[in-house]
Amino acid sequence: MRIVIVEDNASMRKVLVSVFARAGHEVVGIFEDGDGLEEKIGQVAPEVVCLDYILPGRDGLALLKSIQSFAPQIDVLFMTGSEEAGLEEKAADAGASGFIRKPFSQNQIVEELQVVEETRRLANQSNAASEPVPKRADAGTVLRGSAVIADDNGSVRLVLKALIQESGLKVVQSVTNGAEAVQAAKNHQPSVIFLDINMPVMGGMEALPLIKVASPQSAVVMVTGCVDKAQVTQAAGLGAVGYIIKPLRPAYVENFIRKLLGG
Repeated sequence: MRIVIVEDNASMRKVLVSVFARAGHEVVGIFEDGDGLEEKIGQVAPEVVCLDYILPGRDGLALLKSIQSFAPQIDVLFMTGSEEAGLEEKAADAGASGFIRKPFSQNQIVEELQVVEETRRLANQSNAASEPVPKRADAGTVLRGSAVIADDNGSVRLVLKALIQESGLKVVQSVTNGAEAVQAAKNHQPSVIFLDINMPVMGGMEALPLIKVASPQSAVVMVTGCVDKAQVTQAAGLGAVGYIIKPLRPAYVENFIRKLLGG
């Protein structure tokens, strides 16, 4: 894969370059801060940005959100040594494809990159097909139905759409906030709605009861970077049938959908 490294520590930059090279990846850019990062990314066209959190100027979360807004096809591997509470969940909600805490072993970061690479490969394959062929489950059963995705992050929508379609559901619409999700539910009456909790305009929790009125038969699955017990209980009480955790992982999502649809 083509990788950009954004890391202010010179020793860490050298380690990452060496690790990625030995793993067969190509480092196409090395930057010590996020100054002009969007333009630099446009010039070198990476597939992955390996992004530190604490940087001079804009921090990694701000940069992550910016990257995801203009180039959702780029995977971001988020790195940090910070113990800030909730940081992993914030990065996941902002669209990080992977998360690594410092200090880490060489095997850890290579394995995380492998997971990111495989997830994106599946996403690219599925989204390139105009009419995805439903995958067969055990005993030759074909899972069928329709789905709506509601998530404000372009990268999450892209990957989730691919994983849903790989599981046999046809995605009929993707939207970016809860108000649009309510309208999509009313228009399509889908089998399943995948609903992000944290969205602008209207969040998933606010939209959930409105969706259940607009399309009572739709199963609503919450999508979140944070598994908070109170939040899970609240969502269940409002009619959600379960939740999917970010960063998205193919095996977990596909198994969840199979169980949901009785595969």
